[in-house]
Amino acid sequence: MFEVRRLQINYKTLEEFQKFREFGLEELSMKEDLEANIVENDSESPFYGIYDNDLLVARMSLYKIDGKYDRYFKPAQDYYELWKLEVLPDYRGKDYGTALVNHAKSFGAPIKTNSRCRADEFWLKMGFTPVKYNPMRDRGENPYVWLPENVELQD
Repeated sequence: MFEVRRLQINYKTLEEFQKFREFGLEELSMKEDLEANIVENDSESPFYGIYDNDLLVARMSLYKIDGKYDRYFKPAQDYYELWKLEVLPDYRGKDYGTALVNHAKSFGAPIKTNSRCRADEFWLKMGFTPVKYNPMRDRGENPYVWLPENVELQD
């Protein structure tokens, strides 16, 4: 189908992210996240993308969260937070977003995300479940989770 690649943390990727910012919503911008990783010289990129020819057309940021901070899953464990997911307008409806989410699921760990930009239907279609809002835990977010086998939600 599509090849999902881990994106390099460098200035070329920063230029590619600029294209998304021109088209996308400010809340989906990953430019600042990437700049912070360049400054920290982080070699483990949390960014993944799909190219059509040489054009980055879809991207996501996927952060591994240590189990000691887990407030969602039972048993408590390391999980992924799918922070931002975006597909360029001309490439939407072609399953690029689905391919990125399936790539995240392939790691076999639970995933937490927040529905942004009225994307609730997408997350439901991808097998995610809305989490009952807890103001102490969720702090204004709209969390959805994906549970692999033998993982449940905390109460």
